[in-house]
Amino acid sequence: MPLSMSAQSVDLLGLVRLAQFGDMTAFEALYRRTATRVHALCLRMTADPALADECCQRTYVRAWEQLHTFRGDASLTTWLHRIAVNQVLMHRRTDTRRQARILPMSRPPDPQGRPPAEAAFVDLERALVRLPERARAVFVLHDVEGYRHAEVANMLGITVGTSKAQLHRARRLLRQELSHGL
Repeated sequence: MPLSMSAQSVDLLGLVRLAQFGDMTAFEALYRRTATRVHALCLRMTADPALADECCQRTYVRAWEQLHTFRGDASLTTWLHRIAVNQVLMHRRTDTRRQARILPMSRPPDPQGRPPAEAAFVDLERALVRLPERARAVFVLHDVEGYRHAEVANMLGITVGTSKAQLHRARRLLRQELSHGL
């Protein structure tokens, strides 16, 4: 018989408490129960499976290091998602700095020989990749993951108004991108 949501939450909280005292088996159980959603979030934000794997792994390393700070004010998945978002954003900042130091290289054409900006097939994932970083993060957290604006704002360290504005911007840009690809 499946556990109710509250029983699952209590069970997760019990695992967190055990892991906070160094129980690696409890932390592994937490990982098994939450990693699919965390990885999906990383994949949607990066649109790169290898990078999503790396960010997901870094999320759990950071979670293990910071588990003592988890108080249970928010759900465990919300706490993990915030860490994951920060890992993706941190990678982007590092990557941007690295790219600024090297000579920009032209991107290769797509398989049909067209430049990437002119590729005929544009799906949602490709359109998401083209969104500005913050707009993409807000869109994924709000519209895909289902977080409320207050939760998104808390995760990203922005105001609720900024979250709403970025979501509006992301939706507008996605509509434009998808309508050009049709």
